[in-house]
Amino acid sequence: MNEQLWVEPVGEIVVARLRGRCDVEMLKEVQKRVFELAKDTHHVKVLYDALEMEEPTVDMALLQQKMDAEAWEQLGLIPLQRAILVPNTRIAYLARIAFGQFGEGAYRVFYNDMAQAILWLEEKI
Repeated sequence: MNEQLWVEPVGEIVVARLRGRCDVEMLKEVQKRVFELAKDTHHVKVLYDALEMEEPTVDMALLQQKMDAEAWEQLGLIPLQRAILVPNTRIAYLARIAFGQFGEGAYRVFYNDMAQAILWLEEKI
């Protein structure tokens, strides 16, 4: 069991908690689990909790962007609503690179405010 990664449904929200250093294997595992849970549960609201994650590289952000594009091609458009919880502006910037190709309506970055992130997801249709 990877203690750096936790992906589970909590109510109608899929929560993906990442801790420590983010490498290629961890990013691929997060992606796989989030998409599997979204497909299995039909929950399209996802909270990425990166509060305890070390700053990823730009390469990790670009890899996330590429994996999302590939997932849309393979699975079709799954209209995920994503709240990304970050501890600082650098990780926020990288999150916008990683998820930005889908537009601000499909994701939002939150600074150290889990309550607001959950509220935003709950308000989304």
